[in-house]
Amino acid sequence: MSSLSDLIEQYLRELLARAESIEIQRRQLARMFRCVPSQINYVLETRFTIHHGYLVHSRRGGGGFIRITRINWEPRSNFPQELDEIIGRQLSQEEMDGFLYRLVEEELLGENEAALVQSVIQQELTGLSGEDADTLRARLLRVALLTLCHQNYPG
Repeated sequence: MSSLSDLIEQYLRELLARAESIEIQRRQLARMFRCVPSQINYVLETRFTIHHGYLVHSRRGGGGFIRITRINWEPRSNFPQELDEIIGRQLSQEEMDGFLYRLVEEELLGENEAALVQSVIQQELTGLSGEDADTLRARLLRVALLTLCHQNYPG
């Protein structure tokens, strides 16, 4: 049996399969799934992050809403800058795994390519931890993805 979080995620992904962006009200969604609004927040914060390929914009209050937008991963001329914004300066192992999973899901990377990138980056991080590992992981992932997309890394 699926957990409530899985059901909420599945519902939102089905909506996003039909549109690049959706707007929902947290309260209505909580009513639909008979849960507290914090359960909706949990799903958004753990399963619809930028590293999973989504931008979430939220406005609280009576007329508040949640807008979830799927990030378009298609490489463009400004792809290196967009990748810098998406990955950021530091990236945890969990965030990188989610990011690579999303790229495989979008069929922009093959499973073998993603596994290779993960393996090489893990090997390069041997002996590092904390912020040093997170910073190097972000840089290595950026370089690997730009290389796979035949783009030059600007720095």
